[in-house]
Amino acid sequence: MPPVLCGLFGAGIEMYGLRRVHKNGHVAELLFTFGLALIIEKCVQMTWGLLPVPYRIPPTLDFALFDIYGTQFHAYRVFMLVISAAMFGAIWLALTRTRVGLIIQASLTHPEMVRSLGHDVPKVFTLVFASGTALAGLAGVIGGNYHTTDPAMAFTMGPIVFVVVVFGGLGSLLGCFIASLLMGLLQTFAVVLDYSTADLLKQFGMVVSSTHPMAELLNVPIPRIGALLPYILLVLILFFRPRGLMGTRDT
Repeated sequence: MPPVLCGLFGAGIEMYGLRRVHKNGHVAELLFTFGLALIIEKCVQMTWGLLPVPYRIPPTLDFALFDIYGTQFHAYRVFMLVISAAMFGAIWLALTRTRVGLIIQASLTHPEMVRSLGHDVPKVFTLVFASGTALAGLAGVIGGNYHTTDPAMAFTMGPIVFVVVVFGGLGSLLGCFIASLLMGLLQTFAVVLDYSTADLLKQFGMVVSSTHPMAELLNVPIPRIGALLPYILLVLILFFRPRGLMGTRDT
C-alpha cells in the first residue's frame, strides 16, 4: 500500500477506532491495535495468499557497492540507510524546530492547556497517528524488497520495533535512535562471535566442567541465542529502569 494511503487509513483508524477506546485506558488501546493487526493480516492472506510476493530490488541498485573484510555491502542497503537517516532527521526537525512539533509535544503532556489555547487536540493526535502509519508504509515499501514480503512481515518486524521503543524510552526520539543502533549491533555481533558463557567465565579462571548442573546451558554459543538478546535486555530495562534508556515518563 502506498504511504499516502497508509496515512489516510491510519487517520481513519484513529478517528473512528482509537479515539473511541481511548477513554478506557492504554490497555484497551493496545488490545484494539493488536486485534486490528490480526484482522488486517488475515485480510491480506485471503487477498494475496500465504506465499511471499515477488517484490525485487530495482536493477539500478542491485549491485555490491564496496567490500568490508571480504563482506560485500549492497548498494540498496546504502539507499535504505540514507532514506532512514532522512526520515529520522525530518522527524527530529519537525518535533524540535517547528511550531507544529511544539504543539504535538505539549498535547502529549498538557492537553488541557493546549486545548485552552485554541488548538484541536484530537486532530493533533490524528495527524500524529496518520504520519506514523504513512512512515510505516514508506518503511515497508523500502524494506519489503530487501527482506521477504509476505503477510507475516509486520509480525516479524513488530516485536523488535516494540523492544526498541520500550528500551529507548517512551517520549524520547533520541533514546529510540540509540536503542535501534544498540539492538542492530547486538544482533550483528551475536551472529559473528562464536563464544559462550562458559568461554567468558574461563577468562576469569572459572572452568565449567561437563558435570556442572548448568554445563549444557552455559556452553550454548551466542549465535544460537542472538535473536533472544534484545528481549533479554527488554526484561532487564523494565526491571531496573521502567522508563527506558532516556524516557521522560512512565506511561
